[in-house]
Amino acid sequence: MLIKKKSFGDVPREDAHGGAGARRLYATDADMGAKSFSAMTYGFLPSGKVFDWHHHDGIEELMLVLRGSGIVQDREGTYQYDSGDLFIFPANTEHRIENRSGNEDEFIFVRIKV
Repeated sequence: MLIKKKSFGDVPREDAHGGAGARRLYATDADMGAKSFSAMTYGFLPSGKVFDWHHHDGIEELMLVLRGSGIVQDREGTYQYDSGDLFIFPANTEHRIENRSGNEDEFIFVRIKV
């Protein structure tokens, strides 16, 4: 079979960012032929929690907000996020994500090596 399939129930949920949230790691560079691909995760951030300040060395990151609202910060500003928003984090950019909704927020993260 040429096509790889992973179902939601087959991908374990694991702690992320020191346990502030969680993720399901759907794909890594080992799954892909593209050398620039790093990872794709489905992220979960409980109400009132924070993915605290962090950066990804040599990695650009896309964040698609599936559900929820809150703020994203970099060292130059604060940005509101809501469902349907897409953020692009340049490589090595420190950022944090804070859930300000009353529910668990959900995201898709895609990481690309630069």
